[in-house]
Amino acid sequence: MPKFPRDRFDDLPADLQRVGAHRSTPRRGRGLVVFAWAALATGVLVGGGVVALGVLNDSIQFDAPTTTVTETAEAEAPDDTASATPTGAPVTDPADVDPSVTIAVLNGTSTAGLATAASADLEAAGYTVATQGNAGDTSATTSTVYYADAADEGVALGLAQTLGVTATAVSSAFPNASVTVVLGADYTP
Repeated sequence: MPKFPRDRFDDLPADLQRVGAHRSTPRRGRGLVVFAWAALATGVLVGGGVVALGVLNDSIQFDAPTTTVTETAEAEAPDDTASATPTGAPVTDPADVDPSVTIAVLNGTSTAGLATAASADLEAAGYTVATQGNAGDTSATTSTVYYADAADEGVALGLAQTLGVTATAVSSAFPNASVTVVLGADYTP
């Protein structure tokens, strides 16, 4: 390595404290601000993902949920609730049921397996049950067969007769099926 003669740039003043690059002292709380922005961005991304998945799966509903099936049927129209005297004849022969009519069986109680047992009874009689499951409310006391269209009243009456249910009602509270059986505490398989 070559040796150069000393010059005026080699002599530094004694009061000079800085050596190397100048960096200012870090501001207090800067790490907290970065953390807060990262947490906000994470929350926005997760919330957006949940909403996007809900919309894609069609599981988010923007209507007010109802508390009970019975209240929903009664709140829709006072003149089209449970019919004391049926106007149509019950369709007791499953072969006479229009294939486009869908039947759902819902357990409106906390008794496990009630919808499965009722579905098995209906299928043994020859009906085709499209869906079965638990109702949103498990405090139903009276079993009721709901139908949305007056043309399906005969099917509803036939299902009620097959299951030993006495109540039928017109209701649009169950849009996923033409006829919906909601089993209450009075139902015994």
